[in-house]
Amino acid sequence: MDPQMLHTLEYDRIIDQLIEQATSETGKKAAADLQPALQGDEVKRMLQSTAEAMDLLRLNGNLSLEAVSDIRPALQRARIGGLLSAVELLRVAGTAGAEETVCSVLEGIDREETPLPLLRELSVQLRETRILAQTIRVAIDEDGEVTDDASPKLSRIRRNIHQLQGAIRNTLDEFLRNSQYQKMLQDPIVTQRNDRYVIPVKQEYRGAVRGIVHDQSASGQTLFIEPQAVVDQNNRLRELELEEEREVERILRELSMEVADKADELENNLSVLTELDLIMAKARLGRRLKGIVPGVNTKGYIHLKKARHPLIPIEEAVPNDVELGREYQAMVITGPNTGGKTVTLKTVGLLALMAQSGLPIPAEEESDLAIFTGVYADIGDEQSIEQNLSTFSSHMTNIVHILDLIDENSLVLLDELGAGTDPTEGAALAISILERILEQGCRLVATTHYNELKLYAHARQGVINASVEFDVESLSPTYRLLTGVPGRSNAFEISRRLGLPEEVIQAAKSQLSSEEKRLEEMIGALSEDRRKAERERAEAEDLRQQAEILLQDLKLGLESWDREKERIRESARREARSIVSRAKREADEVLEQLRRWAREQPGELKEHRLIEAKKRLDDAEPETVLDQRIDRESTRQIQIGDEVLIRSLGQKGQVIDQIGDREFQVQVGIMKMKVSREQLEWKGSSPQESPDKGGTSYRRQSDQVRPELDLRGRMVEEAIPEIDKYLDDALLTGFDHVSLIHGKGTGALRTGVRKFLDQHPRVKSYRSGGQGEGGLGVTVVELS
Repeated sequence: MDPQMLHTLEYDRIIDQLIEQATSETGKKAAADLQPALQGDEVKRMLQSTAEAMDLLRLNGNLSLEAVSDIRPALQRARIGGLLSAVELLRVAGTAGAEETVCSVLEGIDREETPLPLLRELSVQLRETRILAQTIRVAIDEDGEVTDDASPKLSRIRRNIHQLQGAIRNTLDEFLRNSQYQKMLQDPIVTQRNDRYVIPVKQEYRGAVRGIVHDQSASGQTLFIEPQAVVDQNNRLRELELEEEREVERILRELSMEVADKADELENNLSVLTELDLIMAKARLGRRLKGIVPGVNTKGYIHLKKARHPLIPIEEAVPNDVELGREYQAMVITGPNTGGKTVTLKTVGLLALMAQSGLPIPAEEESDLAIFTGVYADIGDEQSIEQNLSTFSSHMTNIVHILDLIDENSLVLLDELGAGTDPTEGAALAISILERILEQGCRLVATTHYNELKLYAHARQGVINASVEFDVESLSPTYRLLTGVPGRSNAFEISRRLGLPEEVIQAAKSQLSSEEKRLEEMIGALSEDRRKAERERAEAEDLRQQAEILLQDLKLGLESWDREKERIRESARREARSIVSRAKREADEVLEQLRRWAREQPGELKEHRLIEAKKRLDDAEPETVLDQRIDRESTRQIQIGDEVLIRSLGQKGQVIDQIGDREFQVQVGIMKMKVSREQLEWKGSSPQESPDKGGTSYRRQSDQVRPELDLRGRMVEEAIPEIDKYLDDALLTGFDHVSLIHGKGTGALRTGVRKFLDQHPRVKSYRSGGQGEGGLGVTVVELS
């Protein structure tokens, strides 16, 4: 991508925000070097990894890699036998320990519920370095100092040093307390010079204090003398300190050799950890922008839903829909100054660059962007009172440069095309430039004030007009993009609102040419058509949502019905098998008994015994006689409200309407169906008031209780009572399966809901929603 174009579209400001979200030193460098990718597979992989990281943030909260440092120089020195400092080793330990951090975070997330294939693939590439990190951290503390635990010898040396320092101080303290020497001291303190303990003695008492002079004050009035009594102790202390330095160097060298042995693994891990930190930084930026991971395509179209400019505060940005590249190759945006034309232009370009960099974009789900070989923009933000030749020349220089670079897979953004020169010539030149770009097959968005370009966009195939809306009542722009409608000047309406006399306005209108009048009439008609279409679209959207809800109810009802039928069939099969098995056993017993009688008393088998055996066989025969009431009930009159059995289904329902003489509408659960009289068996009359009993019989209607409960946006404490009441209502209605919609979110509501279900006595089981049921955002409950 052209660096100048990236700067024009403020891509560098997005990168600055990305750098802030990275936690590691190398991650920040990688963010600073991030460029839009041009290959479709690479872009898709980056966006998928970002989507997984956003899921990880939602489930785990964070994955910080702030301990990771750029240790490559240290690794190179270790490879050639160099000695690493304690601080360098501590940085190595931070990077080495990050391997364990990443693995533990990913292992803590359920692989089946949240696969995260790309992030797990990266974590598999990490090699084991955690033991090295532990070894270094035992030997070196957080301040970069070698600890006493680094080796037994170092611990012993430091213990001796501490004891000797205490002895030296005790000797010097006795010296300071001696009244004979107190008058000779400048100050009664013990200090150090050249790493040896000394006391400050007045110049005139130099000969009275035996010892070695190590320093004197700037004025020469104070000498820092090491008394003879502690010279030997100081000498011993220095020997111990040298011995300590040698032991520390030995420890650092051993650790440096261990780092050298693991240099290849550490360098590999540094590369993987840097990539992971960059991916997590993208996800954090997406969360900050309230963005989504868009789809990408290689077909050259842009479909943005409720897109916002990422550098405008969320509460101030006006979202817009942008569609380009399918029915229309180019869009010409018109409208008043400061109305949002340039912001729309920049939004399209910047979001395209962000998507190709693997960054989330501030838009709604189902947004889709093409993969462009280049995004080229000529945008002038400065609003000049006098458009002079130099401004025109600057724009033309940029456009000439763009025309030399574009191809059929380019996105071109031109702001105020043809401005800065004579309007007639500028408009003609603008149309010619647009034609040249369209011939190249590019996707194009241009802004203009020229009426000629409005007419051009209206007449030219593959080009569509658009405008930024202006509220005449408030005399301010709304910043909404209206596709298919060219912008109006609104000069007459604004002037009328501001109080300009009507005769002046009419006189001005009379100066317009017939073509200009027709253009204004055309724009007015298109605007009215647009408003009508938006109203109809809103109504259609409401109907679509209602249809989706009904379809979901129907699906749940059918599933419940199918499960109940299968349950009844299985019960019948089990019962039949039991009856047959019992009859077979009984028959076998009778036959065996007859054989035994025949063997024991041949020719003397009594008639009463045969009769008894035959009766046992008759009793063992499975019952197949149908309920005799069926024939009697087939002629019984059925009324609305009666409870009936649908024989073909084996299901009970309630008659809610009569259709003709021999057909009724019956409600079974949430299902309503037409059933002939022959398929119905009367089971009971509709409930009636019983005044003598002082009460009313009650049956809950299934159409008052839906098969799902939407809990999204509620706290756990608010949701539990609502679930409790809903489950009671569902059981009274006859549902055996219901759905609780809690959304994905942070998972807190889902966890709270499932803890409550675990304790509910009428909950048989529950599971997450499957394909088409809402996934992790829904819990499907089976009631008992």
